[in-house]
Amino acid sequence: MSSVNIWVERLTLSNFRNYAHATLEAGPEPQVLIGANGAGKTNLLEAISLLAPGQGMRRVPYPDLARGAGDGGWAVAAHTHTHTGPVDIGTGLLAENASSDRVGRLVRVNGEPASAGTLADLVEVMWVTPAMDGLFTGPGSDRRRFLDRLILCFDPRYRTGASRFERAMQQRNRLLADGVRDPSRFEGLELLMAETGVAIAAARAEAVAGLAAIMAERAVRDPHSPFPPASLALEGALEADLERMPAVEVEDAYVQRLRNGRERDRAAGRTLDGPHRADLLVAHAPKGMPARLCSTGEQKALLIGLILAHAELVARRREGAPILLLDEVTAHLDVDRRAALFGEILRLGAQAWMTGTDADAFSWLAGRARFRRVDEGVLDTFSKPAEQGAAASTN
Repeated sequence: MSSVNIWVERLTLSNFRNYAHATLEAGPEPQVLIGANGAGKTNLLEAISLLAPGQGMRRVPYPDLARGAGDGGWAVAAHTHTHTGPVDIGTGLLAENASSDRVGRLVRVNGEPASAGTLADLVEVMWVTPAMDGLFTGPGSDRRRFLDRLILCFDPRYRTGASRFERAMQQRNRLLADGVRDPSRFEGLELLMAETGVAIAAARAEAVAGLAAIMAERAVRDPHSPFPPASLALEGALEADLERMPAVEVEDAYVQRLRNGRERDRAAGRTLDGPHRADLLVAHAPKGMPARLCSTGEQKALLIGLILAHAELVARRREGAPILLLDEVTAHLDVDRRAALFGEILRLGAQAWMTGTDADAFSWLAGRARFRRVDEGVLDTFSKPAEQGAAASTN
């Protein structure tokens, strides 16, 4: 794969979760974090996820990221290799802002103030967490958020359009709730919703098509892969219209539906038509079975297959594989699936951060990855899984 993959060389935490202070040095190879539940493994992954836009992989309010014994502030800093070269990224929350859930985090790039959105141009991060095991059986909002995160990795501008749609829809909803019926108060908002809403639907359709193409290639390359290809489809009115009409006609049709649906939406207390109502339909392609009906192991394999296909798609479009955060990834994976996953990570050349309680589950990576033991905010390295009881050095 490409030689310009994204990777973190040095990570420093201050008053973050259970870490008073910690510095971790890493290389571009996979990083394996071994420790008991609650030791702080996932906290390290969460810190890395904050190098990208958004609220991180656990989506908690920023004040909740602070160490309990601290002053309420926290900081994460990283020396990161990006498409444009080495970059120092810092983010955090000031202690004086810790009492407000509405205050955003601070971001600095090479020491200069920046917006969180700027990070989308620098770092691509994708994750798999135990909470995502219910992705295919949970609400459609989870799958929309999952797909939108995938799109952000190769289209940093996507977040801007999505935010503009959300703000316009909220203003429209407020007018409806306030009993406003003057058409002129709605027209501008509905035009903006149509423009941005159709752009969102089109970007999602393009992403789904790209993922489908990659998975088709992977199926040909390895027809016996333990990570089966998924068939993907978007369910929604805008998505259906885009399949049969030019985008400009879809915009016009959406504006008309919004106009005609004002009283219906007023009664419902929300806008009932738009990209915020779409769903990503996933099925086990070889079996032709909806993912929600598959076994737990099959669902995990489908999810990992999607993440691997996405990493390959990003590597082609952005000329470098994204950082992968794989929390407790070996759960529900047998020996063959674990070996296949690790082999795919090495083939992609991605810096994958993986956590687990049992080092033996990662034995296939001995000599190919850097192993660390995590114990209540203390990080020790060991050279291979068999040596987990005796740390070779301390970071």
